[in-house]
Amino acid sequence: MDDLQVYIQEIKLHLIKTHAEVLNWFDKADTIKNYQPKNGGWSISEILEHIALTSHFLLILIDKGTSKAIKNVQNRSLEKLITGFNDDLEKLDEIGITQSFEWIRPEHMKPKGVKSELEIKEILINQLNICLNQLEKLKKGEGLLYKTTMTVNQLGKLTVYEYIYFLSKHAERHIQQMMNNEAEMAKLNQSISN
Repeated sequence: MDDLQVYIQEIKLHLIKTHAEVLNWFDKADTIKNYQPKNGGWSISEILEHIALTSHFLLILIDKGTSKAIKNVQNRSLEKLITGFNDDLEKLDEIGITQSFEWIRPEHMKPKGVKSELEIKEILINQLNICLNQLEKLKKGEGLLYKTTMTVNQLGKLTVYEYIYFLSKHAERHIQQMMNNEAEMAKLNQSISN
């Protein structure tokens, strides 16, 4: 049980740290947030919206998974699962690295620019709280009782805990992308001033 608590705590800490970093990007100057990278990629403002959109759709699956996992407590031995569970989150590390593999994003996760920056920020804060609440509901290991298939990077079946961690790793991936945008803009500005 101690291993499980460490595992859940690791996911919580990653969620909080990653979301804090994402939220810090809202404080950047508009010129930085609206900079369009040379490769035609998204601006930081668009990336922030994409993170919120993707998390929205992941949370639909996480919510369903949480409900089903809690229902499964009656039918399956939680004790056996906790004793033999795989606490290896490293299989999801590649998700958190930008350009680590080709990721074809569904069209409905493309930023549309219809929500204000404040709305997107509030959505992200709310999503973090939902994830933390789900982990609280699953604090005794219930998140091991239900798995959902994740096709991204051929991950296969993930527990509810792993899905929550995936959501956080996805945001981490885009933090790197935003850092790249900011660095590219700084380099461009430096070459103009020289």
